[in-house]
Amino acid sequence: MGTYFNIGNAGFQRVRNSEYVDKSGLIAIVNGTLFTERSFSCVTRSRRFGKSVAAKMLNAYYDYSCDSRHLFADLEIASDPSFEKHLNKYPVIYLDLTNFTTRFKDDSIMDHVQNELKDDIHNAFPDIPVKDDDDLMAYLIRVTDATQQPFIFIIDEWDAICREFKTGTHAMDEFVSWLRRMFKGSNSPQVFAGVYMTGILPIKKYKTESALNNFIEYSMVEPVDMAPYFGFTKDEVKVLAEKHRMDFDELEKWYDGYQIGDEQSIFNPNSVMQALRSRRCRSFWAATGAYDAVAHYIQMNYEGLKDDVVRMLAGERCAVDPTGFQNDMSVIHSKDDVLTVLIHLGYLSYDWKESECYIPNKEVAGEMVNAVKMSNWNHVANAIEKSKQLLRATLNGDEEAVARGVDAAHDENTSILSYNDENSLACVLSIAYYYASNDYIIHRELASGKGFADLVLIPRKNVDSPAIVIELKYDKAVNSAIEQIKRRQYPAKVAQYADNLLLVGITYERDAKLHRCCIEKCGTH
Repeated sequence: MGTYFNIGNAGFQRVRNSEYVDKSGLIAIVNGTLFTERSFSCVTRSRRFGKSVAAKMLNAYYDYSCDSRHLFADLEIASDPSFEKHLNKYPVIYLDLTNFTTRFKDDSIMDHVQNELKDDIHNAFPDIPVKDDDDLMAYLIRVTDATQQPFIFIIDEWDAICREFKTGTHAMDEFVSWLRRMFKGSNSPQVFAGVYMTGILPIKKYKTESALNNFIEYSMVEPVDMAPYFGFTKDEVKVLAEKHRMDFDELEKWYDGYQIGDEQSIFNPNSVMQALRSRRCRSFWAATGAYDAVAHYIQMNYEGLKDDVVRMLAGERCAVDPTGFQNDMSVIHSKDDVLTVLIHLGYLSYDWKESECYIPNKEVAGEMVNAVKMSNWNHVANAIEKSKQLLRATLNGDEEAVARGVDAAHDENTSILSYNDENSLACVLSIAYYYASNDYIIHRELASGKGFADLVLIPRKNVDSPAIVIELKYDKAVNSAIEQIKRRQYPAKVAQYADNLLLVGITYERDAKLHRCCIEKCGTH
């Protein structure tokens, strides 16, 4: 057993010894690419989305130095027609580049990579000599010629060097040259039956073209047919929740919300499993990468980026064009670049049909709030902190405190939102009630052109709090907002809460720039 070659199936055996959600259908997709023009794949997802588990699974399946049938016998792939054809049939090179970036910080890192891989492979083929001028590819060509057996090459964390060394450094130039030498040469199809790379960032672009344009890329933005194999689907989490007697609604609130390709509901798998083990939902996101990196990006405030982050914290979506991003975290030129980085890092989700991004769930929203606090956006951070007091005042029926709270939220956001714009004011109202998202599902209706906007707050499961309907009006008597709610029969939307419902009317006086509030309790709860 080698370090990088013929490493066996112990890695996936450990996965199977733990609780495992079957993602083996991925193997059938990769099998379908072998020995074709699509045989070079690059799959990118944010941290803790199951990339390394998938790489270990593929290694165990293809590696001809071991027998892995027992690891797959009860999984989906076992019934696929391609299962027997490729099971344990290939020499496999498995390279995790973080093993090198953690040890070598100098420009010669690629020399270390090549030399260690050559030595390991030569140990398996001692009768095939390594010549003095051989690089890794030259030696692999010689081995393939002698054995007539093409390799599978799996690279985990392929972009670790890109994240460690900036564009233009010798190490980065050597890495790109190595990738091209390995995978774009005329001998590459003969040497490799397939190549599978995984990481966080898609392959770097030079001008408008990928450095390795012969790779098929499957990213957070363009997942193609691999979307369901990274992250947990809603059905998978429902099964886990029932098995562990956990509240599915809580898991959904904390960890759902990713839209990846046509998959409308993808959960963060690492966070779900940690929540199941610890028996409670909380944020595990800090372990995936410090939010100070996010703070660094959002502080740039390109083209009103701050406005967009505020709106997303309030539950809105923002337009984004990810096509111009160079897939390099050190090369940021625009707001779209920043938003696209945050999509790849998992801090935002991407709706490709609408070309919009948004904050996916409670866990990530909390980390975005932490990033905002680190970014010296004091007026935004203060509004978020005050939202807790605003919700308490609303539930207590304290009309004056609610009016003061909305006043404060409005004032603190005048630098980024048009003060008298109805849609912007409704957004401020959403920000003011940001904290309510802990216990409520918040539905916001945009201004309809009739001079109003409202929020409907529906209690989450197991939350013993009233539903809240909030109506905003301009230059009207404060009671008119309540009458507006009743006249339009807004409570019908929350009929099941008729015995436990708050109607909140908020009016805004444009000239005085003041809010007034009226709260009426319905029901007998």
